[in-house]
Amino acid sequence: MSGKQEASPVSFMAFVSRLPQKGMQIRIEADQDQRQKLAEAHGLLAVERFAAELHVAPWKRNGVKVSGKVDADITQQCVVTLEPVEAKIREDVQGLFLPDDSKLGRLGFEEGGEIHLDADGPDSPETFSGDTIDVGALAEEFFGLAIDPYPKKPGVALPLPGDEETPEEPEGPLQEKLRHLLGNG
Repeated sequence: MSGKQEASPVSFMAFVSRLPQKGMQIRIEADQDQRQKLAEAHGLLAVERFAAELHVAPWKRNGVKVSGKVDADITQQCVVTLEPVEAKIREDVQGLFLPDDSKLGRLGFEEGGEIHLDADGPDSPETFSGDTIDVGALAEEFFGLAIDPYPKKPGVALPLPGDEETPEEPEGPLQEKLRHLLGNG
């Protein structure tokens, strides 16, 4: 990927080079402008509330572990009726980060440059450079993953093939004869 990645609307840089042993608590509460940018970025009608409670703590020798929750109230467009649908997001946030020069980050690599991942296992740690990590962007990532891609109003269903109403049978001499032969007339 080339080019600079656009900053998250709820970007919050946590200084991690000298974390206390017990870690630190971070609370992110999006203002109206940030909520509007979140809505635009994720194709939502509105984000009424976005808050993240995160714990940033040392992990292994030079790593950082981020854990917590993101809570949001959003409004989406129903995929069936196109009417507004309100939803609540309550999502756990988990992330491991290693400095980009860490030997731990390279342990999964084979000599040929391949890495072996367990699809059911934990995510591999991400790398960072410098002494800060954007924990707001991490919270936004988990927020985005929790959004229902096909929101529907309660009680509304997508019509399935074959659900259409059966057209009335045409009337005529052939239908009358057929009913008579079948004993239905």
